[in-house]
Amino acid sequence: MDKRRRQLLTLSTFATLGAASVSLGCSSMISNSQTKSVMGLKTPALDTVRIGFIGVGQRGSGHVKHCCHIEGVEIVAICDTHLPSLKKAIDSVVSAGLNAPQAYSGAEDAYLEMLSRHDIDIVIISTPWRWHAPMAIATMEHGKHAFVEVPLALTVAECWQIVDTAERTQKHCMMMENVNYGRDELMVLNMVRQGLFGELLHGEAAYIHELRWQMKELTESTGSWRTPWHSKRNGNLYPTHGLGPVSQYMNINRGDRFDYLTSMSSPALGRQMYAAREFPKEHMRNQARYINGDINTSLIKTIKGKTIMVQHDTTTPRPYSRHNLIQGTNGVFAGFPNRIALEQGGRESFHQWDYDMQPWYDKFDHPLWQHMGSEAERNGGHGGMDFLMLWRMVYCLRHGEPLDQDVYDGASWSVISPLSSLSLEHRSQSVDIPDFTRGAWAKAEPLGIVKPS
Repeated sequence: MDKRRRQLLTLSTFATLGAASVSLGCSSMISNSQTKSVMGLKTPALDTVRIGFIGVGQRGSGHVKHCCHIEGVEIVAICDTHLPSLKKAIDSVVSAGLNAPQAYSGAEDAYLEMLSRHDIDIVIISTPWRWHAPMAIATMEHGKHAFVEVPLALTVAECWQIVDTAERTQKHCMMMENVNYGRDELMVLNMVRQGLFGELLHGEAAYIHELRWQMKELTESTGSWRTPWHSKRNGNLYPTHGLGPVSQYMNINRGDRFDYLTSMSSPALGRQMYAAREFPKEHMRNQARYINGDINTSLIKTIKGKTIMVQHDTTTPRPYSRHNLIQGTNGVFAGFPNRIALEQGGRESFHQWDYDMQPWYDKFDHPLWQHMGSEAERNGGHGGMDFLMLWRMVYCLRHGEPLDQDVYDGASWSVISPLSSLSLEHRSQSVDIPDFTRGAWAKAEPLGIVKPS
């Protein structure tokens, strides 16, 4: 055997061992819990949904205001360590003509005192990312349903801990992916369910949102805790906004599931350049070392062979986009801007985009949007999606119906972040994605087109 041949075989062996180590590294974190599945979980209907809030900053304060205008809701308590935010949230409840909720503050674990109350049914958690998993777990341990801002968790182990806790306590744990309640995303889901695009093949999801300006938020607001993540992890830091809708189109966890992913990142240049331009040389933002690639691209393969591209970019100067692309054997929908191309009746109309959405809205608007769209737009929140999400959560709880998103969805969509980082650490080798449903995906019914009464 010549020297070059031996070198190639050696490299091949190392590559195989490397791939195995990545797979085993993920598999070693599989839970062995013997608890009962919460797939399609129904809990006793609540006449009134009594809510406690943890975190009422930029995101949570909006949830408080929306809940003030949803029938069948009582805001019982609010917890936040930032007193001005806490007072502002309580004042907004009183201004809506409702009773003032009990305030909890002081230490970082003040939320545990609130969770010990017996007059709270659900807790809405809108805190910095590192608190999401421990607070969701504590909420369920205290006998309450947990509703958590994105992402649900930051590590594979945390995802399993949340799933195990939800199954053991038989409590809802929903990651509040609001984009699934956008008018366009709901319409596309309706189109997919009616077979407009044929058999689905491929989706594209993204969070492309220039957020360098958040680096100027140093002690308060989102940028104060979100910016440091660019110095901690190289990967997709925020996968769920684009991935959630595409996953629902493709019946992920309800007939199909994620199998494995591979990830690549561009150089990390933009935030260091922004810091050098906007801050003094000795400033903390210039002392940081930003390792997260400006653009991350991850590819997911599903068990049934479909592919999904997921991108993250909060650094480069470019327009906002979530892609929201779904390709089938009969055509494609793509967002930002919205456009459709279909092969209809054998005609090659798919060579040009149709940008006129009104006829499609007229025919395919989702029943949820038909029922509550005007009210959602009036109350606002990202074009109404925030209000509609909260309204739908309350509706399901008051009618004893399963939620549209469950703990398995939250875990599957969130785990893409740590797994993308793991893939990058191993030269973009493929990484197995855990089956958080423990096989229940194979028999689970796809999310239907709900028609509220």
